[in-house]
Amino acid sequence: MSEAATESRSNATEYTVSEISGALKRTVEDAFGNVRVRGEISGYRGPHSSGHAYFALKDDRARIEAVVWKTTMARLKFRPEEGMEVIASGRLTTYPGKSNYQIVIDNLEPAGAGALMALLEERKRRLQAEGLFDAGRKRRLPFMPRAIGVITSPTGSVIRDIIHRIKDRFPLTVLVWPVRVQGDTTAKEVTAAVNGFNALTWDGAIRQPDLLIVARGGGSLEDLWGFNDEGLARAVAASRIPIISAVGHETDWTLVDFVADMRAPTPTGAAEMAVPVKAELEATLANLGARLSACTSRHLDRKRQAVRAAARALPSPDQLLALPRRRFDEATSRLGRGLTVSIERKRARLERQRLTPATLSRRLNETRRLTGRDIARARAAFFAIVRQSRARFQRNSARLSPAPVVRRQKLQADTLAGLTRRQEQATARRLDRLRAALTQADRLLTTLSHKAVLARGFALVKDADGTVVKRVAELAPGAALQLEFADGNAEAIATSGGARPKLAAKPSGKAKEPGNQGSLF
Repeated sequence: MSEAATESRSNATEYTVSEISGALKRTVEDAFGNVRVRGEISGYRGPHSSGHAYFALKDDRARIEAVVWKTTMARLKFRPEEGMEVIASGRLTTYPGKSNYQIVIDNLEPAGAGALMALLEERKRRLQAEGLFDAGRKRRLPFMPRAIGVITSPTGSVIRDIIHRIKDRFPLTVLVWPVRVQGDTTAKEVTAAVNGFNALTWDGAIRQPDLLIVARGGGSLEDLWGFNDEGLARAVAASRIPIISAVGHETDWTLVDFVADMRAPTPTGAAEMAVPVKAELEATLANLGARLSACTSRHLDRKRQAVRAAARALPSPDQLLALPRRRFDEATSRLGRGLTVSIERKRARLERQRLTPATLSRRLNETRRLTGRDIARARAAFFAIVRQSRARFQRNSARLSPAPVVRRQKLQADTLAGLTRRQEQATARRLDRLRAALTQADRLLTTLSHKAVLARGFALVKDADGTVVKRVAELAPGAALQLEFADGNAEAIATSGGARPKLAAKPSGKAKEPGNQGSLF
């Protein structure tokens, strides 16, 4: 019986472990080529160092291993988290190394609106913690933009409503960047549009707009999910151009609404926020112009009345100039007397300080005396210094040995010879300067002396007392005269003469006529 059992077992086909694993892998992959699995993420620790992610999907009764390759992780719309309920699309396969099966995920999406809201709240908390929702970082919208950029679908009613509203209120340039506002590529296209508008320059072929509007019509949470992308929210927050978010209706909120500089309830409301009403501006400007004109007229009237009142309170020009005119008249009357007195004082001072030959002689003699005294003092001081040096040299020579003494004597002799030469040179230079000064003074004396004048053919007339006669009026007929020539004296008798002139009367203190200033002399 045992032999029969042994023969029956030996007739069965034998497989290797690899063959069994390969057969199971082919069977599983053929039967479940593409599946959608709903479950809760378990064991997720983030991407591996290789970039792949390994975790499990589970429900209340079973568990299946899952893997997301690196290239697929880069395409996911949201970040997987532990405990999140998701719907995974992919294919089933086996892993022979552990004899288990797993799902290779190609796409991952939240399972229902509840999961989407949870993911949205998680993104909102993270961005709010970074300060992207703070009101302090949001910029004010330009009051009168010159160009507006609109990021929306070019075929929907949204762009027509915005352009129509802007045209009615304040016509200006509108630049449309066409994007898809629903679908998987919405976030990437809107992000590229925001960055593209910011990359434009002010002086380029297409001018950078002053304001951006991100607009879309209403829809469900899934329809608006592209505007909840974290990358798009960061691009809107980093935009240098102010942005108005007009995504959905008034009750619809996305992450773009929180990070934008202004949120509009509808696309039409965004157009109203972007531009003012031109007619209202013109009316306001006309009103302000009328008010300015009226205020200017009233201000000028008040200033004119104030000037008139001040003019009535001010004195007349004759009253203002009466006192200065009187002071001017008094100063004019004193001016003539003051000039005459000043001239007499200057003439008297000049007479006292007149340079004469006697004065030059006295100064020359005084200079000679001082120069001689200085030379005598210098000579006496020099010989005293020589005697002191010789005595000190003799005292020191007694205490020194012959050899150093000889050297010292030679050095002192050289020094003494040098000092003697310097003293002689200094004395010679001093005497030369004094001789030059004496020569110059003698030349000046000769030039100013009356003898030089006599040598040119003139004669000096003196009366009998030896007083110099300067004017004919000082001579009397028959007076004895002495004539001094360059080579001698001679006597003469005056044959004619004249009486001395009377002294000029002093000017009276009575004021001159206003039109006659009088003579200054």
